[in-house]
Amino acid sequence: MTTPNPESSAIVIGATGGVGAALAEALEMSRAHETVYRFGRSASGADHLDFEDEASIVAAAERVRAGAAPTLILIATGVLHSGQEPERTYKAMTAEHLLRDYRINTIGPALVMKHFAPLMPRDRRATFAALSARVGSIGDNRLGGWHSYRASKAALNMLLRNLALELGRSHPQAVVAGLHPGTVDTGLSRPFQKGVAEGKLFAPAYSAERLLAVLDGLTPADSGGVFAWDGARIPE
Repeated sequence: MTTPNPESSAIVIGATGGVGAALAEALEMSRAHETVYRFGRSASGADHLDFEDEASIVAAAERVRAGAAPTLILIATGVLHSGQEPERTYKAMTAEHLLRDYRINTIGPALVMKHFAPLMPRDRRATFAALSARVGSIGDNRLGGWHSYRASKAALNMLLRNLALELGRSHPQAVVAGLHPGTVDTGLSRPFQKGVAEGKLFAPAYSAERLLAVLDGLTPADSGGVFAWDGARIPE
């Protein structure tokens, strides 16, 4: 049996969701880390972390600071619909919808970067990753639509690139990456599963397994990129 590294912890933010819970479970089963922190908006007590409440992000970071240094930080949450369907045309855009998606998909992860990235060790490999989406790629956009979601994920990708450049100066072994999990059978994708090709709707456990394998294969030279569940780099 693998002995956990007493000098390493892993963090999953969004661990109450389908992919986040599967990632946390896979990390706990691997026993590669002394502690696996499970943070989420619907979690209670010390596990509570709300992207729209910076104080809760600070509190979570302080809890981690008291233990082993985080060598893996995963942001596994976001919003796509939740009361507001993705816009099929620019005529459907509203400030409310745009701001909601930016708060959850962009600003929340940015605040996690601000408070959690300084906890990463400088003397060894450490990884910071966030679930992004293929539709956040500007170069890969052939259909348009889904304006708020696309734009907020594109902005997230830019923040990840910025973090990679900055950490590269102080943390030479760090890896920062966006991850596209594919279409996973969760509440986020359920209204949009009708047109998914056979074999392309993934169980959360399979998606988690693939994403962790992708991260294991990345090097500092890959830092700042966005990668799909199969390891392919997604155009910027």
